[in-house]
Amino acid sequence: MPIRTSRGRAAVYRRLWGWPLRSPAHLVGMVVLVLALITAIGILVPRLVGGDSTGPGAGDPNQPAYVYSSPEDSASGSGQPAGSGSPQPTRLTGPLETPQKAPPNPKALQTAKNWADAWVQHRDGMTNREWLDGLRPYTTQEYLPVMSSVDPRNLPANRITGEPEAVESYTSSAEVDVPTDGPVLRISVVQTGQGWRVAGYEEGS
Repeated sequence: MPIRTSRGRAAVYRRLWGWPLRSPAHLVGMVVLVLALITAIGILVPRLVGGDSTGPGAGDPNQPAYVYSSPEDSASGSGQPAGSGSPQPTRLTGPLETPQKAPPNPKALQTAKNWADAWVQHRDGMTNREWLDGLRPYTTQEYLPVMSSVDPRNLPANRITGEPEAVESYTSSAEVDVPTDGPVLRISVVQTGQGWRVAGYEEGS
């Protein structure tokens, strides 16, 4: 058996490294081989590490994978992004409706007048709670807490002096002016499930 020496291995290594430099053809061939090897590694490694990216569910990783369901499932709230515990945002099924102009509703005008008549009632010693009790039948539940901050002793009117007049009128809301012996009250009236109710007001001149 021949004895292998470090000198022999060094000679083999020098021959291998020197092969591309023997001629331009050898050098070009080596460069092509290295580029092909790098390309193959770039293709195979991602598949081995992350799996095939062309299968179902491939795409932008930042986009949620939505589970599409039937209309019945959508109504029950099951149409949610996969892996998400929160429901999908509510989506409009059509454009928002534009308020439709309409002649003043007599009930809306009467509600504004009744509310203004209760607003000017602030006898000496009346508490805010007593004053609110007069407004309550004509006021939305959402607006009553706002009115609870009003001190009836500071109201600048004592009686209404004329009939209500619609400034703007729609099918489900209206802006109504009611004159008093103080300011003109610009009253916002809206249609609710309990009928017409006052949802706000401003004091004019």
